[in-house]
Amino acid sequence: MEKFVIEGGVPLSGTITPAGNKNAALPALAAALLTEERVVLRNIPHIRDVETMIELLRLLGADADWIDRNVVAVCAAGVKETAVDPELARQIRASFLLAGPLLARFGRALMPPPGGDVIGRRRLDPHLDAFRALGAEVRSGSHYEIVAPNGLRPCDFFMDEPSVMATENALMAAALTPGTTIIHNAAAEPHVQDLARLLTAMGARVEGIGSNRLVVEGRRELGGADFTIGPDHIEIGSFIALAACTGGELRIKDTVPEDLRMVRIAFERLGCRIEFEGRDVVVPAGQTLRVRDDDGNAVAKIEDGPWPAFPADLTSIVVAMATQADGLILIHEKMFENRLFFVDKLVSMGARVIVCDPHRAVVSGPSKLRGQRLESPDIRAGMALLIAALCAEGVSEIGNVRQIDRGYERIDERLRALGARIERVGSPEEPIVLRAARGTAGAL
Repeated sequence: MEKFVIEGGVPLSGTITPAGNKNAALPALAAALLTEERVVLRNIPHIRDVETMIELLRLLGADADWIDRNVVAVCAAGVKETAVDPELARQIRASFLLAGPLLARFGRALMPPPGGDVIGRRRLDPHLDAFRALGAEVRSGSHYEIVAPNGLRPCDFFMDEPSVMATENALMAAALTPGTTIIHNAAAEPHVQDLARLLTAMGARVEGIGSNRLVVEGRRELGGADFTIGPDHIEIGSFIALAACTGGELRIKDTVPEDLRMVRIAFERLGCRIEFEGRDVVVPAGQTLRVRDDDGNAVAKIEDGPWPAFPADLTSIVVAMATQADGLILIHEKMFENRLFFVDKLVSMGARVIVCDPHRAVVSGPSKLRGQRLESPDIRAGMALLIAALCAEGVSEIGNVRQIDRGYERIDERLRALGARIERVGSPEEPIVLRAARGTAGAL
């Protein structure tokens, strides 16, 4: 099994371009099932989760191929199968995004339970409720059989929680259902906005993009499109944290500053200064992270929530960042009850963290971290451990890096170009040899 071997203590400096948004790429690939025409998707990150989704599309009968670096073309004209492969579905949570397009186009979807990160309970009820509101019948057992023998019908419904993937499934199903569907309490994350724009490019009409009320004018048929996925604001936040914790100066090119407003507020609470130059984010060198207490000398807090609140996918990253900030801060993970359970690995490195309950941890910093042997439990915790290892004293080993590869494209190569001393080792028997850092990098 592959692992990363990291020598910490080197500032990360240079210029980097973020990959496309993983959580936008996966529903965009699923949306290609809504039409017989060719859909070209650009700025798709070349990561494991995307490869799994492409293979799921192929097994359904679609032609799906990389036609250039970070460009995928999908033609679903030959799709006849409506049963999703259970083995591959168990590998990614996003496999369930195939339900909406299959149901809308073929009137049936046979869906195995999805996989994904084990960060707590992740309900499928909002998806199924949306399908029922659109006129489908749902039968559940070892699989979910979702059928609409008489076709779907437009509706006006309220989601019981602003689930991102359930909103995306509802959007895709409604786009191929003639008439007006109104989705209340919808998710509004940047990746949901990207999907809505793609569906508009395919011929549907979506109003309220970026809000929690979406009005979809569905069509009987949708066409092809050539669409570019936006940059991944979670990866951008991860790189900001890497630069701030290691003390380097980093320029992150071609971002969407509007997507980073809450990230900036939360990171500034830890003393991280972020500058914007046009669409570029600049993290100045040599920052001293210091927690900014709340008014009245009260303990500061960072908490996540549905967009536009602080993104849940950055909670693990901000915990690692807080270990390097002078002061005391409460991290409140409201959405997933298992996400904070990776902090014992940070504690083994020397971090001062108290887990109060499944949703809250108190971090006291700064801590002098020491290199350790660690295992990555999920995508974001893996990146948090990588951040900790890069600012730790000595050598760390992070196993199960397939988890990190699911969400971050060529992360070891890109970090080496910024000066990191990191190597990917194929098996425990291979010799550990660290390449010399390359210093300041040009744009990647």
